[in-house]
Amino acid sequence: MLSFVVLSILLGIGHILRMKVTLFRKLYLPSSVIGGIIGLIILQSADYFSNPVPEVYTASWGKLPGVLINIVFACLFLGVTIPKVSKLWKTTWKQLAYGQIVAWGQYVVGIGLFLAFIQFIWPEISNVFGVVLPVGFEGGHGTAGGLIPVFEGKGWAAGADFALTSATAGIISAIVMGMVLVNWAIRKGHVSRYKTPDSTVEDDSIGIIPIQKRPSAGRLSVNGDVIETFSLHLVIVAVAILLGYLMKEGLLLIQEAVPVIEKYDLFSGFPLFPLCMLGGLFIQLWAEKYDSHKVIDLGLMRRIQNCALDYLIVSAIAMIKLTVVLQGIIPLLILVVGGILWNVFCVTVVARRVFKTAWFERAIAEMGQSMGVTATGLLLLRVVDPDYETEAAEAFASKQLLHEPIMGGGLWTGIAIPLTFAVGPWPVFGITVGALVFWFTVLAVHAFIMSRQ
Repeated sequence: MLSFVVLSILLGIGHILRMKVTLFRKLYLPSSVIGGIIGLIILQSADYFSNPVPEVYTASWGKLPGVLINIVFACLFLGVTIPKVSKLWKTTWKQLAYGQIVAWGQYVVGIGLFLAFIQFIWPEISNVFGVVLPVGFEGGHGTAGGLIPVFEGKGWAAGADFALTSATAGIISAIVMGMVLVNWAIRKGHVSRYKTPDSTVEDDSIGIIPIQKRPSAGRLSVNGDVIETFSLHLVIVAVAILLGYLMKEGLLLIQEAVPVIEKYDLFSGFPLFPLCMLGGLFIQLWAEKYDSHKVIDLGLMRRIQNCALDYLIVSAIAMIKLTVVLQGIIPLLILVVGGILWNVFCVTVVARRVFKTAWFERAIAEMGQSMGVTATGLLLLRVVDPDYETEAAEAFASKQLLHEPIMGGGLWTGIAIPLTFAVGPWPVFGITVGALVFWFTVLAVHAFIMSRQ
């Protein structure tokens, strides 16, 4: 209990600093990231002066990310109206193709840099090192923290530290490079709607919603005399996690029955959280068909999801082992710089050839999401499209329904690390190059067909 209290205090301190420190506001850092960094500084300073913080204050922190990430992903589709895939594909396929190119490209860049020269200059680094770039960038702190048990189970616990550091570098560089690109686009006339930072009201800049504009946090769907609505939603989340757990057990049974899979021990390293996401999706699909009372409320599910994510991020960042990261800081910086350059290339070169209208708005939102979190992408989009007048916001939001189950913590994110441990980086590099070529081909074929009409 004391460790939870201390973690909560760190989150509160992060929020206060976010409100008071101008630099943090300009970087739009979440309070959870700031709180985690404060906790990291305290713990590392105590160790440096040979006076480590008593374990009672941090007892549960190391286990929290692996638990909370299951809640985060179980909530992903609960309460969301699931449109037909065919309709969704028709309206947002270009945004999806572009998002997939950005995401798969991060794997190609990360693993490619490792295979090209990092493994020769730093031979002691794990063969999985190249994957920490997309785990941190595309996946973010939540995914990186949730994969801690996978890295530990495969004997490379340092991978989680590198991935979390990559996520921290990603979210900061997303804002910094994002604003550089925004200013470039404004000067070049690529955007016509934008707001300057000076026009942002103080309440918005410090993260406080003005009183008259505060939205509802959720709606009560059952009578509190029967069961508290929030409690019922926790029950639903728990059932989604249970379904994920049963699917994981099914995969383990398949592994025992298939010699090739058992040889590489592939499914035992597959994380639980992508399966929890599928569990939530199945429940939502069932609810849409059979729940005439519409009990599941999206607002309450978002409160559960975001609360779990806040505590996950604080605990995960605070527990980063800086001594481990510093031993591989140069190759990690090479990966980070490579990831930044890839995202900048996608915005400035690829996007303008993919989208006919609002190409910059659509690309900058994708960049923010692929280097930070979805909120980062929407934040950058608000700068160049403050009233969401272009189709960028709708396309970006719709694309997430098809993108998230695969990338950004989805099924591929879950399988990439155990697969790399099992077969090495070369086969995984081949898969990612193949996927990247596939999405480029989809766009090229469409462009060819349109040119012939």
